[in-house]
Amino acid sequence: MTTDMPGPDPVAPHGRVRTSGGTEFGIYVPQIVADYETLSGLARTAERTGFDTLWLFDHLYAPGLPDHPALEAWTTTTALLAETTTLRVGTLVLCNNFRHPVLLGRMATTLDVISRGRLEFGLGSGSIRAEHQQAGLPWGSAAQRSERLGEALEIITRMFASDRTSFRGRHYQVSDMPNWPRPIQQPRPPIHIGGVGPKYTIPLVARYADVWNVPTYGLRDWPALTRVLETECARLGRDPGQIRRSHQAVLAVAPHERDLPELRARIRRRFDAEAFGVDDGYIGTPAMLVDRLGERAQQGISSFVFMTGAKQAAATMELFAAEVMPQL
Repeated sequence: MTTDMPGPDPVAPHGRVRTSGGTEFGIYVPQIVADYETLSGLARTAERTGFDTLWLFDHLYAPGLPDHPALEAWTTTTALLAETTTLRVGTLVLCNNFRHPVLLGRMATTLDVISRGRLEFGLGSGSIRAEHQQAGLPWGSAAQRSERLGEALEIITRMFASDRTSFRGRHYQVSDMPNWPRPIQQPRPPIHIGGVGPKYTIPLVARYADVWNVPTYGLRDWPALTRVLETECARLGRDPGQIRRSHQAVLAVAPHERDLPELRARIRRRFDAEAFGVDDGYIGTPAMLVDRLGERAQQGISSFVFMTGAKQAAATMELFAAEVMPQL
């Protein structure tokens, strides 16, 4: 990859006020719903109960459920931000292959302005080959997708930081592209990069991310992955402390210990894929969750993104906000 002008220096995320003190809590609700009102109601519940963020997925249809209703991510994000006042909304993560980075940079900047600085910006290389093939979109190897993602992040970070952007790479060429007005959040909307791949993902985290989103299974190799990130940051001359750690995992709250067996059985049926890593998630009574979240905070994790289904999300948020948040 060749460039015709230096990119911006890596920067720390926007210093924003958090509703839950030094720890951020987010709710991830896949928008596999037939009506928008369901999601808008959940967004209002999240805002009212003190959650900091709400997250969606970015797929052309519900993964594994092609005949089930599902709403498009970017349109839904825009609508939810328009209906709320303090809640931050984002996608874990936007698929780089769906939108040209210049268009995506303009969209993100515009939405940050419209929402008065409440956009969370997650971007990834794509995860499902079939939807790309069905739509006639480029796929390629993991190395090729990561290279495209790296170029896109370079372009978008420059657009966030500069009035005009030029770039020449293997996949994208941009010439004197203006981006005005600039984002409300300074130095930029927080950039989230998810995954734990040491060869492709973590180098991009070290260079571009404000938040490193670690999936549940990533905690199993946490010390080794942290060392990889620190090594990459040292190579770039970046302080790894500028990158917040976020953990994405299943949440289910049992009002009483006697409710745990039934709750665990239901969650295992709902999140039965190994990638969900239910045993490393957050399933328990309020007291158990306070202890586990405290342990994770000691590991350096300061943001939590809780996965739950749309049907359980409202009740889960209400109970978590009432019984867990006040103790943290």
